[in-house]
This record gives sequence, structure tokens and C-alpha cells, in this order.
Amino acid sequence: MPELDGRTSFVTGASRGIGRAIAVELARRGSHVLLAARDAAALEATAALCREAGGKADAVALDLADAASVKSGMEAALKISGGRLDHLVNNAGVTGDGLLLRMKRGEWDRVLLTNLTGAFETTRLALPSMIKARSGRIVNVTSIVALMGNPGQANYCAAKAGLIGMTKSLAREVASRAITVNAVAPGLIDTDMTKNLPEAARTKMAEAIPLERLGTAEDVAQAVAFLVGPGAAYITGTVLNVSGGLYM
Repeated sequence: MPELDGRTSFVTGASRGIGRAIAVELARRGSHVLLAARDAAALEATAALCREAGGKADAVALDLADAASVKSGMEAALKISGGRLDHLVNNAGVTGDGLLLRMKRGEWDRVLLTNLTGAFETTRLALPSMIKARSGRIVNVTSIVALMGNPGQANYCAAKAGLIGMTKSLAREVASRAITVNAVAPGLIDTDMTKNLPEAARTKMAEAIPLERLGTAEDVAQAVAFLVGPGAAYITGTVLNVSGGLYM
């Protein structure tokens, strides 16, 4: 029997990249996956991949920058699942890069609203069902730049660092209910964005990584699957570094 058989997982940013890989991996392990993002068509494509992997999947369109949209989306997801939610994976994120000296307040607010406040909204809406069940796993996808910084990404780094603080605080709040809260910090991951870079730039990036390659979305998905799986029952409040040694 798959290790996540009978479980329900809610994954944000599931329309592409890391979020899609996480959803497919959880489905492969037997979970019913509830997929959330703004692009309904892309979510349906992810749902098809989840079903091909042997799992059950349903798409829920929502905008993490809009609290009302998050609320209605979470309500729809809980209705689909019969009120059960075993795992929450806060993966969705946006960037708005630029030097802080020239950064507009709007770009700061947009990135913080989606990457940090959006995760706050989904988490507080998911918690009641987990607390009632006295069981649950929450995984926040942060970034290695939250730990090491990155020029031109003050807003993104601040949001992702905020996720780490939220992870640790919430882990202490809900541990008595047997709910674990952890974070995964990916490094340089081979996504659509990095695929468009010149080969020389990709090679230079890989040379900075001790394992001498960019990570894959599947590398991150495996880490998330571990944290929601039975082997991580006694792990909470931690940040799992998935960077190939870029930061250590």
C-alpha cells in the first residue's frame, strides 16, 4: 500500500515547476492532491499527471494575493475532501527583483503579499481541520536565499525568511496537537526560468554548487514528500536545506 494512501494534500503553486513536481510525487505515493494556483488550465494539466501517477487530484483556482480568493478556494477544497486535510504545502511564490535602492513599494508589497501573507492565509484556514483531527503536516517552501541573502532580491529574501520564522513559531504552537510544521529551502533549481539562461551562465551557476549540478524540481519534491511521510513524524520546526551544498 502506498505510504500516503488515504491522505489528502493541498499544494499551492501546483500549476508548474516545483509545485507540479510536489503534487505528482504526493499523488504517486497515494495521496489525494488538491491543486491550487491562478491558472486553471495549467492546474488541469497537473491533475492529469497526478492521475497518471496513480493518485487522485482535483484543481482549485485561487489567487494568493487576494484573501477572499484564498478563503473561497480553501472552502472549495475542504468541500471536495469532505473536510479532511492531512497535508498543506505552501509552495507558491512570485519574484519582483531589483536593487532595494530603486525598488518600488508596490513590488515590495506584491512579493510579501503572495509569498508570505498568502501562506499565512492558507495555513490559518487549514489548521482547524488538522487541530480537530489532532494530526497534520505543514511544509513551507522557502529558499536558500532566505538564509544567505541575494543581491536584488531583498523583497523575495524577506518574504522567504519570514516563512522560516512563521514555520518555527507555528511548530511550537501546534506541536501538542501532533501537527508538524517544517520548511524546505531549495537552492538553484533547474526550472523554466533557468532553462532560458545561456549555457555559459548555467555552467557558472553549477560550478558554485559542491554537487556540481543544479537541483531538479523532483529533488525538492522528494524532500517535501519525506516531511509529510511517516519517516518524519518526530521532525518539526526544522528547515531542510536542498541546495546541493551551495549553503552549508
